[in-house]
Amino acid sequence: MAIQALRAGAAQLDAVAQLFDAYRGFYQQPPNLEQSRAFIAERMAGNESAIFLVQDESGAALGFVQLYPTFSSIDAHRTWLLSDLFTTPAARGRGIGRLLMNTAREFALQTGAKGLMLETATDNVTAQGLYESLGYVRDSGYYTYLLDLRQG
Repeated sequence: MAIQALRAGAAQLDAVAQLFDAYRGFYQQPPNLEQSRAFIAERMAGNESAIFLVQDESGAALGFVQLYPTFSSIDAHRTWLLSDLFTTPAARGRGIGRLLMNTAREFALQTGAKGLMLETATDNVTAQGLYESLGYVRDSGYYTYLLDLRQG
């Protein structure tokens, strides 16, 4: 049986939460499976994101991608923010990231979106190579700003 990505739901919550916690760890966040599970459960319950999961034949989780809906006022179209992409270290180099990216693309097309947008760390050259190989173009016309409301 070929490995496929499936839309994650409540039955896959624990598998996605474990991957999400590892994803956060990749970005130097301390492990907190309870927080990760609550965050993913809230996204699922409110239908606030689309999450796709890849598992191997034994059911072991290999990776996930999470998309958030957004809209372009300038273009007057829906777009999707590809917020999170993660594959386990053991799954890397097996095409799982590419499968998840292509699944996100197909989902965006099915929902009538104009496009997908994403951000990645400037030093994440492996991810940048994957994105560029799939036709993503780095935006040089806009800056990203962040107002951190947790800082006084």
